[in-house]
Amino acid sequence: MDLGLTDRVYVVTGGSRGLGRATAEALVGEGARVVLAARGAEAVAEAVSALGEDRAAGLAADLAAPDAAERLLAVANERFGRFDGALVSVGGPPPAAASAATDEQWRAAFESVFLGAVRAARTFAPALGEGGALGLVLSSSARSPIPGLAVSNGLRPGLAMVAKDLADEFGPRGVRVLGLMPGRIATDRTRQLDAGADPATRQRTREAIPLGRYGEPAEFGRVAAFLLSPAAGYVTGTTIPVDGGALRVP
Repeated sequence: MDLGLTDRVYVVTGGSRGLGRATAEALVGEGARVVLAARGAEAVAEAVSALGEDRAAGLAADLAAPDAAERLLAVANERFGRFDGALVSVGGPPPAAASAATDEQWRAAFESVFLGAVRAARTFAPALGEGGALGLVLSSSARSPIPGLAVSNGLRPGLAMVAKDLADEFGPRGVRVLGLMPGRIATDRTRQLDAGADPATRQRTREAIPLGRYGEPAEFGRVAAFLLSPAAGYVTGTTIPVDGGALRVP
C-alpha cells in the first residue's frame, strides 16, 4: 500500500532516539522528509547523518523552550519548502507515587511533558493545510494508570483531551489531530523503568501483555507513520494504543 508520504515534510520531536527516531526512520523509508528535534546537538547530528542529509534536517531544541516549535516550523519551511505534519514526542516524567511526588517534580513535568507539547501543538496545527496531521505521543497512562508513574498518570489524560479538542477545532480545515499510546516498547525509557523494579515485577509486567513480549520501536514507528500519512485520512480525534493488547479498558 502506498501511504502517500513521498516528499511530504514532518517535524519529529524527540527524534534522535526511541519512539521519535523510529517514526522518523519509518517516514523517511516511505519517502518523506523529516525535521528532527532533540536536546542534544550531537545526537541530532548523528540521527540526521544516519537518515541522510537529503531527507533529514535537525535542530537541537527543548520543547520546554517557548520558541522551540516556531524554530522547528521555520526549519521545515526553509529547508524543504513545506510542512505536512508533526509527531510531538517528549520524554516521560520520573517515577513517583502520588503521595510522594513533590511540587517541583509536578512543575518540571508540567513544563516539559504537558505545556511543551501543548505549545508545539498549538503552533503546528494552524500551520497545517488540508491533509495535514498532528500526532501526540502519550502513554497508556492516558487511559489507565501505571503503578509508580503518578505524574504521567496525572498529565497524559489531559494531553489526550487537548488532542481531542484540537481535532474538533481544526477538523473543518481538513487537519487531523490524534494521540498514540505506547505501552511497553523496548526503549531506553522502558529499560530505565525496568531497572528500578524487582525481577518478579518485571515478569508480571511481561505476562500481562497478551502478545507476551515488549514491542520494538520500529513497530511503533510504522504505526505512527501510517497515522500521519494520507492513507489514514479518516482517523482523527482518537487515541490509538500500541501496546500488544495490554490495556484492559476499551
